[in-house]
Amino acid sequence: MGENIDLKDLIRSYTKHWKWFALSVFVALSLAYLFLKYTTPLYLAEAKIKIIEDESASGGIDLFKELDIFSGSQNQVEDEIEIINSRSNMIEVVKKLGLNTQVIALGNIRDSEIYVNPPVNINFIMADSLLNKAEFAFYLTPISTTTFQYKEDEGEPSKAYAFGKNVRTPFGDIVLTPNLENFERFIDRDLMVIVSPVGNMAQYYVNQINIGAAEEYSNIVFISLQDPIKEKARNILDELINTYNANAIKDKKEIADRTADFINERIADISSNLTSVDQTAEDFKTQSGVTDIASEANINLNVGAANRQELASAQTQLQIAASMKDIVDQQEGYEVLPSNLGLSDPTIANATEQYNQLVQQRNRMLESSNEKNPVIQNLDQQLNGLKRTMQASLNSTVNNLGLQVNTLSGQQAIIQSKIYSAPGKERALRDITRQQQTTESLYLYLLQKREEAQIAVASTSPKCKIIDMAHNPTEFPVSPRKSFVYLASFILGLLLPFSIIYVNNLIDNKIHNMHGLEKLVKGVPILGEIPKLSKKEQKLIVKDDRSILAEALRILRTNLDYLIKTRQSKGGGKNNVVFITSSVSGEGKTFISSNMAMILASTHKKVLLIGGDIRNPKIYSFFTGGQVDKLSGPKRGKDVGLTEYILDRDLTMRDITNTMLVYENDIDVIYSGRIPPNPAELLLSERMKSLILQASEKYDYVLVDTAPLMVVTDTLLISTYADHLIYVTRADVTESRAVEYPIKLQEEGKIKGLCFVVNDVKTSELGYGGKYGYGYGRTTKKWWKL
Repeated sequence: MGENIDLKDLIRSYTKHWKWFALSVFVALSLAYLFLKYTTPLYLAEAKIKIIEDESASGGIDLFKELDIFSGSQNQVEDEIEIINSRSNMIEVVKKLGLNTQVIALGNIRDSEIYVNPPVNINFIMADSLLNKAEFAFYLTPISTTTFQYKEDEGEPSKAYAFGKNVRTPFGDIVLTPNLENFERFIDRDLMVIVSPVGNMAQYYVNQINIGAAEEYSNIVFISLQDPIKEKARNILDELINTYNANAIKDKKEIADRTADFINERIADISSNLTSVDQTAEDFKTQSGVTDIASEANINLNVGAANRQELASAQTQLQIAASMKDIVDQQEGYEVLPSNLGLSDPTIANATEQYNQLVQQRNRMLESSNEKNPVIQNLDQQLNGLKRTMQASLNSTVNNLGLQVNTLSGQQAIIQSKIYSAPGKERALRDITRQQQTTESLYLYLLQKREEAQIAVASTSPKCKIIDMAHNPTEFPVSPRKSFVYLASFILGLLLPFSIIYVNNLIDNKIHNMHGLEKLVKGVPILGEIPKLSKKEQKLIVKDDRSILAEALRILRTNLDYLIKTRQSKGGGKNNVVFITSSVSGEGKTFISSNMAMILASTHKKVLLIGGDIRNPKIYSFFTGGQVDKLSGPKRGKDVGLTEYILDRDLTMRDITNTMLVYENDIDVIYSGRIPPNPAELLLSERMKSLILQASEKYDYVLVDTAPLMVVTDTLLISTYADHLIYVTRADVTESRAVEYPIKLQEEGKIKGLCFVVNDVKTSELGYGGKYGYGYGRTTKKWWKL
């Protein structure tokens, strides 16, 4: 299918409708101009901020970010974007800027909002809860600096009010005051004040604002807004950023204050616990009689060691004294006693020393004397005295040492009990101390956190850093964009007729010109094409006619003559009988027949035109009027024609032939006659064949206007009499499939000499797509020359 597409023809099918393209583009551009004129322009405002991350929350996110496992920063930025453009933030912005109240100057073409320095100041005397939900509008016209006209509906009459006086509305009273700075130029101008619910206005701007991150993992955020008023858009963005920061600081302060309150409550509770623990430690030390268990334990260990040494010394002294006493008590004579035994009593040591000296002296004297010697007896007396003294001293010493040993043993028991009880007391005191230290450390920790919370409150930083304040990147409106609108309108203007033509071509199954027919009937001659005539144009050509119709018929004549001569050279005979038919009625076969007869007659040839369509005769309608002169008519009545000839064997061809002078052209015409009840059977008569043969011999051309081929069988019944069969198709009427039928009949041998003519072709379709049309020699002005 694609191989049969001719690109030039395809392009030509669109370019031939250039006038429609031009008109469509003109209309589209005109609509674009009106659209731009009546549409309120929108201006762009942009701002740039950087989201400040919470350092305490970043933690190990950076590590996962490097591994491309967890995009914590991106999620945080997206969350902050949602918070920035939240409805609650926008409600605060609407309230602060008063966006729910609009003062609009009414104009002839379009209305415009007065945002900067409105001519009137509006004060609402109603509760904020009612004002925030109110939705109403009213109209006013400033008359002077003291009075104004007021009405609630546009069609109702206005009432005069004074500035500064209460004006009652369905939602409460309002007070209007003039803004003298910008009041004069709005005197006698109609103004409309619209009060909208705060929530609705906030939701509108939430939908209008665009917020997005600069790139992935970036904390830079772009905020933009389109609005008819530049300053209003900038104010909204700046106030939105300020509100976001203020709410973030407020949230941080609220958390810090709540933390400080909690810490103060805990400090109070822990302070009482700490006091209780301190009292417990004090009571324990008081009851235990200790201040420092470790120091006292060291002291007891040292005292115990010293006491043990003293006890051991006392016990040794006691044993020595007891042994000495036993020796003294058991001694019967006078023997030397042990000396220097380590007794601490010097009396015993001195007495022992004297005693030993006296014993030794007595023993020396006994060597030279006996016991009765007075000196020896005197020594015995002294020794007995010393013994008694020693016994008394030893008894006293033994008793004293026994008491000392008992005392030291008791002291040692006390010291040992203190030493053994020290670990238990130390553990108990340690438990108390540990509780005391724990409570104290928690108390100090909370004191530190309270200070940190107070410092955090005092040094709370904004949630974002403003990189670029709200600004207008361009002074020109961003919507509607003139260049884009005009370009889109231009493209749409081209696309609309293109689409219509494309769809029309897609569903088109009609024949439009000779070039299109050639593609369908390859190998079958096409004599030419006949242009479409207007209602005012002449239906029959005249002599020396230079019209497009005449030129087209001359081409048909030339091509027909060529076919006739070609076949004459092959088969002999005059080969001059031409049948003219079509698929259905209304395709112009009678029109072609009549004009073919005229164009052939203009060459001074003898031409006979026969009305062979006896079912629906129309030839007579072409040969009436003041320009037709009947040179001779039928001898047996004006209505005698082909039908009468076939039925009445007495009639001759001369009897039914009408010789006429039409526009200075001589032509013979045989009308169809009356419409018979049995036309098909009538045409099978030998009289029909005889008539055709006679006419062929007598005339140079015999043209037979036959019945439509696809509607009735009449033409097929007499097709054998024809040398040539001109099949007339009508542009934009005859379907492409209709031409298959005569071709099939020729292939089956039912008809011969088939050739085609395209009738009623539009001027733009003449020739090959209108590029090579008729009218050679005609002088016409160019379309641009008026």
